[in-house]
Amino acid sequence: MKRTAFFISDGTGITAEALGNSLLAQFGSIQFNKITLPYIDTIEKAVEAVDTIDQAGKEDGYRPIVFDTVVDEAIREVISTSSAYKIDVFSAFLKPLELELGSHSSYSVGKSHSINEVNTYMDRIESVNFAIANDDGGKTQHYDKADIILTGVSRCGKTPTCLYMALQFGIRAANYPLTDDDLNRTHLPDALEAYRDKLFGLTIDPFQLASIRHERRANSRYASLDQCEDEVQSVERMFRQQQLPFINTTHFSIEEIATRIIAQKGLQRRIK
Repeated sequence: MKRTAFFISDGTGITAEALGNSLLAQFGSIQFNKITLPYIDTIEKAVEAVDTIDQAGKEDGYRPIVFDTVVDEAIREVISTSSAYKIDVFSAFLKPLELELGSHSSYSVGKSHSINEVNTYMDRIESVNFAIANDDGGKTQHYDKADIILTGVSRCGKTPTCLYMALQFGIRAANYPLTDDDLNRTHLPDALEAYRDKLFGLTIDPFQLASIRHERRANSRYASLDQCEDEVQSVERMFRQQQLPFINTTHFSIEEIATRIIAQKGLQRRIK
């Protein structure tokens, strides 16, 4: 079965996407065509959105699913005229919260993702800059300022995980790739030894690693299965010998990897 799902907002649409994707992920047997319609902030745009929704329903033969975080009541009323099954996030949750808190919502657009607190925004920017500057073992002299240092073989997910933790949580994350020379030693690289308490290892299935590396350097020793198996075995042996925490990233998303690291290391999020 194929169904179309719309994420509609008078802001960025990020909140609608996050909630909608979390719910749709529970229905693995259904193929969803996901469409985000951000900044639907006028009646005219709402009317166009309704036309798009209804057209998708005619083409699919099933009514679309709409996740809606529109604040403006007049615009919500227009969207409600569509043929879709509609999940109005704000009306479903804000009204009960108002009753519980004894206070009225501000009904302001973009509160979740606007720059409301300058310090929080600057933490995010500084953390992202730190992750970029300290990627791939680039500036080990700044490891004293890191909250976490990810280490592992090349292409096991270190860089995207660091960037995600920086952008989403304001965590200052560096990463250090372990080379053949590092893996042949009986001790940690000198650049890492002084920061043992900040280290966290990533490993990966050799077949997956070979596939990823093949996209970068096809038919090379770097991408060969034998090389990947040797590196993974060596890095996991090092992690165990050095008693470093580590996880296998093969079946986890970047979000899951980051959250598990934060939980295991007890890291404090600057952005909450």
